[in-house]
Amino acid sequence: MEKSQEIKPFILHILQEVDEEIGKGRLEGITLNVAGNSRLMAIERVTGEDFGILCRLLKNNPYINGLDVRYNLLSDIGACYAAKLLQKQHNLTYLNLMFNDIGPEGGEVIAKALHKDTTLKHLRMTGNKIENKGGMYFAAMLQINSSLEKLDLGDCDLGMQSVIAFATVLTQNHTIKGLNLNRPILYGEQEESTVHLGHMLKENQWLVELHMCKHDIKNGGMKQLCDALYLNRSLRYLDVSCNKITQDGMVCLADVLRSNTTLEVIDLSFNRMENAGAKYLSDTLASHNRTLKALSVVSNNIEGEGLVALSQSMKTNPTLSNIYIWGNKFDEATCVAYSDLIHMGRLKPDNTDVEPFVVDGRVYLAEVSNGLKRHYYWIPGYGAACSQSSNAGFTLVPVGQHL
Repeated sequence: MEKSQEIKPFILHILQEVDEEIGKGRLEGITLNVAGNSRLMAIERVTGEDFGILCRLLKNNPYINGLDVRYNLLSDIGACYAAKLLQKQHNLTYLNLMFNDIGPEGGEVIAKALHKDTTLKHLRMTGNKIENKGGMYFAAMLQINSSLEKLDLGDCDLGMQSVIAFATVLTQNHTIKGLNLNRPILYGEQEESTVHLGHMLKENQWLVELHMCKHDIKNGGMKQLCDALYLNRSLRYLDVSCNKITQDGMVCLADVLRSNTTLEVIDLSFNRMENAGAKYLSDTLASHNRTLKALSVVSNNIEGEGLVALSQSMKTNPTLSNIYIWGNKFDEATCVAYSDLIHMGRLKPDNTDVEPFVVDGRVYLAEVSNGLKRHYYWIPGYGAACSQSSNAGFTLVPVGQHL
């Protein structure tokens, strides 16, 4: 009323629900969910000015420690309000601003607000085009901030300069446990980002989760990462999906997995390992590695021979519990092998993305909506928003309370 603005029924409804929670005696751990992509209710996207009013309501509220405003229309105006909220609300541990049209200026304001913040542990900026300029401000912030544990800057149009800056800063920062640098805008074929991040992994013994999707990593870059993983003793979740890694890169990874005792989740989806690469991995998993829990080889141009080899490795490896294989070339032997694993109880139905069925006496595999991070971008229309079977990577290596 002070601002003479129309009341949004969607926001009012959510605030009333929070009041009910508080009325029932829940006085902490409440996450205010104002996501603009919910399919379960009629929504009206929140603008920067709407968010300003929301921030005024929240700045003195001790019960709310999480705020999710993904897929709205906050823009740089909303980013300024978010920065003020971070400075005044000292209970906020989780802030999700993904896909909100925030640009480099908005990124700068938020990064500077985090210089003095001591409570926020998890920030998602996914999909906001803060570009190289905004990325540099976030890298500078990590030199000062000592509370942030998980930072997601995927799809933010970061440049090579800012990726190098993050790699440099993380040789000194001891608090960041999870970092997402997916899809930077890179030019050239030198795989510089992999060189610098590999050097960081040699020095950094605190990072637990690293996402490097769409970094244009080829076999040379994979070798750089693997050389670092021989020395790293903290990384548990490595995501190098959507790159250009082939069987030669798998030789390096298989060799690392013979001695590495910390990696628990590896996402190799949407590369091109083919049968030879799958065999290298399966040999190591069958005879040497006993720490890897989840492996995704979705859409890797693997045929029956390679897929069967991976299934055989699960029979001798008691630790590998999750495997995701959809998008490869299934033959009858593959279908029978994975059907047997499921029916004998070695592979739980929730821990893979295929389900066997029989037609005219022949076994086939159907796709199931399970994976390492199925709900990274979107909220499902039914069921739990962060179910364990659909987001197994987060379940197995939980860094923070949210995906």
